[in-house]
Amino acid sequence: MAIFSFEAEVTTSIPPAKMFKAFVVDGEKIAAQIFPEAIKSVASEGDGGPGTIKQVHFNEGSPFKFVKEVVDELDKEKLIYGYTVIGGDALMAGVEKISYRFKMEESADGGTICKRSSKFFTSEEGGIGEDEVKAANEGMWQMFCAIFKAFEGHLLANPSY
Repeated sequence: MAIFSFEAEVTTSIPPAKMFKAFVVDGEKIAAQIFPEAIKSVASEGDGGPGTIKQVHFNEGSPFKFVKEVVDELDKEKLIYGYTVIGGDALMAGVEKISYRFKMEESADGGTICKRSSKFFTSEEGGIGEDEVKAANEGMWQMFCAIFKAFEGHLLANPSY
């Protein structure tokens, strides 16, 4: 098995605690409001903390049919969230799982710097190369940024949240 690791950052003017609460703690509820055409359903087994299993089903026209993930870490004080994609068609052939971890920190202007790491765990028999994993990570990063910015827009439009 090979592990490919990546690091990236995205910023927003929204304060970190507020962004974390919206994006992580209330993320399923807000995502359904922002993307009603994309999300068909979300099922969770657990209390939302480590060990919780989530399965998201997407509507027709979405790039994926469903994704299954397990929460690895949730620290509401340190604003850290980690999860691992363990199933669904978001896992391309040759990738056993993808772990994500992000931390929201305060920027100099009072906004948020969201630092995200991702690790792709590939199987030896999968035949997937580094270039394919890099391309997949870039696609996932672009999707993450678009979702993150959509949450930012929602919070800016709803300042009383």
